[in-house]
Amino acid sequence: MNLKTVSADEAVKLIKSGDHVYIQGSTSVPETLVEAMARRGHELRDVTLYSGFSVAKGEAPYCRPEFKDSFLVDTCFVSNNVRRWIAEGYGATTPRFLGEVPALFRDGTWPVDVVLLNCSMPDKDGYVSYGVSADLATSATECARVIIAQLNPHMPFSYGDPVVHISRIDAAVLVDDPLVEVPTPEPGPAETAIGNAIAELIPDGATLQIGVGGIPNAVIRALRDHRHLGLHTEAMTDGVLPLIESGVIDNSMKKVYPGKSVACLALGSRNLYKLMDYNQDMIFKDVAWTNDPFIIAQNPKVMAINSCLEIDLTGQICADSIGTRIFSGVGGQHDFVYGASRSEGGLSFLAMTSTTTKGMGKIKPTLTPGAGVVTTRFQSNYVVTEHGAVNLRGKSLPERAKLLISIAKPEDREALDRAAFERFGYSYSRLH
Repeated sequence: MNLKTVSADEAVKLIKSGDHVYIQGSTSVPETLVEAMARRGHELRDVTLYSGFSVAKGEAPYCRPEFKDSFLVDTCFVSNNVRRWIAEGYGATTPRFLGEVPALFRDGTWPVDVVLLNCSMPDKDGYVSYGVSADLATSATECARVIIAQLNPHMPFSYGDPVVHISRIDAAVLVDDPLVEVPTPEPGPAETAIGNAIAELIPDGATLQIGVGGIPNAVIRALRDHRHLGLHTEAMTDGVLPLIESGVIDNSMKKVYPGKSVACLALGSRNLYKLMDYNQDMIFKDVAWTNDPFIIAQNPKVMAINSCLEIDLTGQICADSIGTRIFSGVGGQHDFVYGASRSEGGLSFLAMTSTTTKGMGKIKPTLTPGAGVVTTRFQSNYVVTEHGAVNLRGKSLPERAKLLISIAKPEDREALDRAAFERFGYSYSRLH
């Protein structure tokens, strides 16, 4: 196969001032191309950079004060490589459910001139895969005028949407660049208690959506004796590997892609990436598809398991910000909470430890001023801390307050009880 490659510096010459550039995310940020683009920072102006959920090797090289008018960062998820830049007011974030971002590309609201990809080596038919990140990369690549790709032997070839023929690539660069590895967090006692509480409520034959972090991994560990689980999730992580390898996850009860584990992105260790490579039992899809609540709901017993930062006494859940500071993004939490609510036998769980690392309570009379509501009080189902799981579905505001106080930081419960009485009056006090 005759494939012409160029240097990264030559490839990024295709980027012009005023262009709109999408940079692939997950653990597959095309670092070599990004660094080459940043080296052109003094000659480029007004290049808009789109990104989503990413785990980069470090801070983005274009996030430098001298490049503030060269590269205009606009992300729908505040990731580690741009978090400081946005907090300092140089970059911006656009609020959007992750599953709805592809529509911004496809209808031209966010024009895409150039896409930067990190791809596998070509298969025998000349196709490369952008493996661990189908999420936004699928729609951006579909809409882009110019495709610039790293060809990387460390990128797994995954099946589904993240595949493009080399004939569509305008500039290819050979790299030898291992993907970022995300260690599996070791659950502590609080996370383990949360995981056990959630696992007790998950039936055999359920379809799982599991978020990222210590609590989701604690849930996974507690599911080892379950049977016939399925996986339809946003992010595939190392945590699910033992369940797949032991046959606990066999996807036999799913209605959508039965027999297949489905995700739109992956982040984990090289063991996960190795398992993904040319594995037809794993399907990676555009996030507009994986996160479509009406597709999610077609599976039975959808269990949506996500984390949050704080919750008020009415069941409003913040998962993206600390006060006015945007810390991350919505991701797929809303989509899967809604999808689970429409699934036959479906449940959603919003889980957190009852305190911050500094000992501050996370269940509060009202959310911190400026905090964003990701899951509304109209959608919240189970809320779980290390002190138990409570079901807010069908509960009045005073009833919710009483339930949430029961799983709050013990030292905060008396003050929360007073706050609930002041807010709800007799309708709350009569519950005691």
